[in-house]
Amino acid sequence: MSVGAALALVGFTMLALPTVDGVNLVYGSAIAALLAVPQMVVYTMLSRRVSRTGGDYVWLSRSLGGFLGSTITFTGITLETMPYLALIALSAVFAIGSVGLSLGFSGMLGLALPGNVAGADQFYQFLLASAMVIVLVAINIARPRLGFRLISVFWILGLIGISIATMTILIAGRAGVENYINHLEIPNTSFSSIQASYSGPTFNLDATLMMMPYFALFTYPWFQAAPSVGSELSGKASRLNVPISLLVAFVAVTIPFASMYYVGGYRFMTAALSNPTLVNNYSFNFWSLAMGVSSNIVQVFLIGLGWVLLTIAILAFGVITVSRYMLAQAFDRFLPARLAYVSPKYSSPVVAHLLDLAVTVVLIDLAAFLYGTISSLYGSAVSSMIYFAFVGIAAVVYAIRNERKHSKFILAVAGLLQTVVFLYLTYQFLAYPRIWGGNVLAYGYVAAAFLLGTIIYMISKSKRAKEGLSFDLAFKEIPPE
Repeated sequence: MSVGAALALVGFTMLALPTVDGVNLVYGSAIAALLAVPQMVVYTMLSRRVSRTGGDYVWLSRSLGGFLGSTITFTGITLETMPYLALIALSAVFAIGSVGLSLGFSGMLGLALPGNVAGADQFYQFLLASAMVIVLVAINIARPRLGFRLISVFWILGLIGISIATMTILIAGRAGVENYINHLEIPNTSFSSIQASYSGPTFNLDATLMMMPYFALFTYPWFQAAPSVGSELSGKASRLNVPISLLVAFVAVTIPFASMYYVGGYRFMTAALSNPTLVNNYSFNFWSLAMGVSSNIVQVFLIGLGWVLLTIAILAFGVITVSRYMLAQAFDRFLPARLAYVSPKYSSPVVAHLLDLAVTVVLIDLAAFLYGTISSLYGSAVSSMIYFAFVGIAAVVYAIRNERKHSKFILAVAGLLQTVVFLYLTYQFLAYPRIWGGNVLAYGYVAAAFLLGTIIYMISKSKRAKEGLSFDLAFKEIPPE
């Protein structure tokens, strides 16, 4: 789950909203978690029944057929993960720059500023973001087991960082927040003036629902990560990983927001998180607030380390999952068989990793230089929302075909509810393109991915036909482990 980035990028998202009156992040997180329950049920039940590499791709393609299964997965997960990794890589650079500033290294300002703000160093942002992806891909090629361990280590250290940051904010109290803001010495700006600038309600349902795509971008929907390596899981891991993920993500994102409201007050925090000067020039968010109210340099370092590592952890698991989807689709011969090559020396899908690396670096380049904003890649996530809606439909079909009695009812209802939730999120993304990155880069990438997937499917089917084979037979059976 992308909790680290969620806590860091909330301000950039709120800046884009037409109004923040009544946007309550604590209630929003609770609503988003509730909406994720049907998906949790679907992924838990199906990952226990069909535990294979590619996870939900296998469920989707075997339930809805090769064309939909292949093209929708290719568009919504296999290729969409790459712009998401580019987004997170730039977010990690932003984190490194912001932590450096908090530690007194003023030369890192260029890394902390968004690319569309004067003073941002887009070249070094691109260079550092690309370097992180290159290193992680290299690790997963040469030492795939180490790649899994890194995720665990980064997540544990990241959760420790969240805990320290939360306690720091609570201990500092209102006085600590006031002191931090007032000492920034922003002209005509103080804690009291920011607080006074907000006069709206503490909760408005319609306004809070506008933030559902934000939670969909960074938290609860990404249950597919563990099932995507299903054949590499065993025992309790295949049964409990999805419910535990939902619980941990809910706690890790909701408590920090609650601590900010409790200490600074809802009015101040809402106004501060939507203040362009604070967000763009001072990286105002949960992490920077915790570092700002602390007077202990070791504490500041540990909070900053948690921020950076929890963001890099997203890259670490993204690199693993996208290669597994490529491998599964190549095993079905939808993608070229070469992508299914697993090095006998390293036991890793080398070609798939290298392709992922190449595309991700290009997207980092385009986002950093052409659009200059992290949110320029938000819009590509609409393809994942569509993908998850189809997984819900696949769950209904699977339940009708294979389940009995209570399990049939539970899986079918959960699948139907999951489809409704993600159709709603798809509507939100498309209805408000200015907020959710609806630009040529994001939408063009999605359209090109679907067109490319369709062409690949037609070519693969034609090629199998010339060999005297039925391409569709590959999607009639569950693949071997």
